[in-house]
Amino acid sequence: MNQRTLQLNLPNTIEQSDEELRLLIAAKLYENGTLTSGQAADLANLSKRDFIGRIGDYNVSLFSTLVEDLESDIANA
Repeated sequence: MNQRTLQLNLPNTIEQSDEELRLLIAAKLYENGTLTSGQAADLANLSKRDFIGRIGDYNVSLFSTLVEDLESDIANA
């Protein structure tokens, strides 16, 4: 996989560790569909199992299906 490096200058008032910030970024990129769960886990330096177990801490659901999609599926069942 091709990779790139991103350097951020964050204010000292942000108390999260670098590891927490990596997980937060990975969770949000997973949530919006940019990354798969495996890719997001790699970005967060976690196993896929640990990543899946922790994304709820950031209000990210493992199930990314929209309510409208579920309603459509039910209507068409």
